[in-house]
Amino acid sequence: MPAWLLWTLAALLSWGVWAVLSKVLGNALTAEQSQALSTLGLLPILVPLAVSVRTSLRGASHKGLLLALVGGIVTCLGNIPYYTAVARGDKFATVVSLTALAPLVTVLLAVFFLRERLNRVQLAGLALSLVAIWLFNVQDTSGLLSPTVLFALLPIGLWGLSGFLQKAATNHVSADAAALVYLGAFVPIGLYYALREPWPNSITPRTWALVIALGFLLAFGNFAILVAYARHGKAAVIAPLVNLYPLISVGIALLLGEKVGRREIIGIACALASAAALSYESAPPKSEIVDHKS
Repeated sequence: MPAWLLWTLAALLSWGVWAVLSKVLGNALTAEQSQALSTLGLLPILVPLAVSVRTSLRGASHKGLLLALVGGIVTCLGNIPYYTAVARGDKFATVVSLTALAPLVTVLLAVFFLRERLNRVQLAGLALSLVAIWLFNVQDTSGLLSPTVLFALLPIGLWGLSGFLQKAATNHVSADAAALVYLGAFVPIGLYYALREPWPNSITPRTWALVIALGFLLAFGNFAILVAYARHGKAAVIAPLVNLYPLISVGIALLLGEKVGRREIIGIACALASAAALSYESAPPKSEIVDHKS
């Protein structure tokens, strides 16, 4: 199994558990409060990264560091309209679910600007992944013709652009350097929400543990994605593959004895087939093998 696929699966698992813990946390905190406190979960990743790259960071490509920084900032900018939609409740429920389609933007940017190419099996896997993402996330289609759906274009575009910038950054700097700068951009936005939001009188230890774990899992998932990109993984493959993380969440629900409907079962089947197809790499032409050996 190639290294990029192992790291992609690590990100898939991390975000799948993150989604489960998000449901466990429930409404104990607002989305903005959760964003602020979960920033503490970044520290176990940021501190070791800062130590590991402190000597090599000076000689790192400025272009790569800038791409990683802009990627982190773009992600945070995408979070703002997303959290606004979450706060407005049922009226924006379709908006929130549609944001899961952001990988499509990453794929298009990677194909057009990074010249990534997918074989026929991977193209079929891409199509299946979009079907699975739709089935897992878009439960209610009644609001698709509403003007509020245009609100979803902001996080879709920004998060999709961020995935592209992550891959572009790892073409110039190491995964550790890119992750340090990318995740570091989350700290100011966390402080912004911490200073802006009113806080409850008391936060239980359970809530503290959950929200910090959420921050860690989300950060580790992004770190794993950057490592996968640095290990020659294609953004057009990794982005849709990682966003099948509801497959992990549904799997955990099944282990806990919860029932799933027909929609989820079809989504699981599409996700599994998609994962197998996306991870399929065509053998290089014989001429390339000969040239490589010579």
